[in-house]
Amino acid sequence: MLARANRIVRGEDYRSVVRRGRRSATAHVVVSVVRRPAGAEPGPDDPTRFGFIVAKTVGNAVTRNTVRRRFKAIAHELLTEVPSGHDVVIRALPAAAQAGWPSLLGDVSRSFARGVEKAA
Repeated sequence: MLARANRIVRGEDYRSVVRRGRRSATAHVVVSVVRRPAGAEPGPDDPTRFGFIVAKTVGNAVTRNTVRRRFKAIAHELLTEVPSGHDVVIRALPAAAQAGWPSLLGDVSRSFARGVEKAA
């Protein structure tokens, strides 16, 4: 599970990342990444924060929650290898409901890496 410091929780922050962020898309996800300016977030290490958007087009509630839990686990794995100070929003596309763990992990990792390159 992601710590509170690593989650985007305000709607305003979600909108900001989706509107201003650098997008990278695959068959299963769209990842938006924004580099936060220094001093925008209080704290010693300025952690990377993740947010997830899983719309009703993905499936019923059980399916959406399964996809969201997978995204949270992927984000937890990515925390060890990502640079700090980024906001990331992962939006599920309808194909994510049928995707397996390895394909979701690969798609999110590739999209995140491309987004960080673009945001730098």
